[in-house]
Amino acid sequence: MGIADIVIIVAVAALFVVAAVRFLGTATGKRDCCSGAAKGGGAPAGKKFKLVEVTDTDPAHYPYEAELGIGGMSCEHCVAAVTAALDSLPSAWAEVTLAGGQARLRAKRPLDEAAVRSVVEQAGYRLVSFKER
Repeated sequence: MGIADIVIIVAVAALFVVAAVRFLGTATGKRDCCSGAAKGGGAPAGKKFKLVEVTDTDPAHYPYEAELGIGGMSCEHCVAAVTAALDSLPSAWAEVTLAGGQARLRAKRPLDEAAVRSVVEQAGYRLVSFKER
């Protein structure tokens, strides 16, 4: 067994240890599933937006629409956090999908990309793309 083999074995073992620690932390509730940050400390979590119940879900009432690419989502909790952030925008209704990190944002007022980027980043995620339709 050469030095290269030993280096590879050590690197793989280190990855397994890191993965096991993260898994156990998440499984026991000591770490956040989305960021891996220790609960109650560590890296600051994104802002928690108050859940807004969108009562008007008729697409015909929303003349403005944008397709968004959202980076950093890894679970349904992330989807709920991004949805709450986008729904906090005035007269907005968001549908967020984990697969592909996509969101459809409808609004009754013109959409402001800077405002959309701001709420997404405040929630702890990245606005990767913004395409008005």
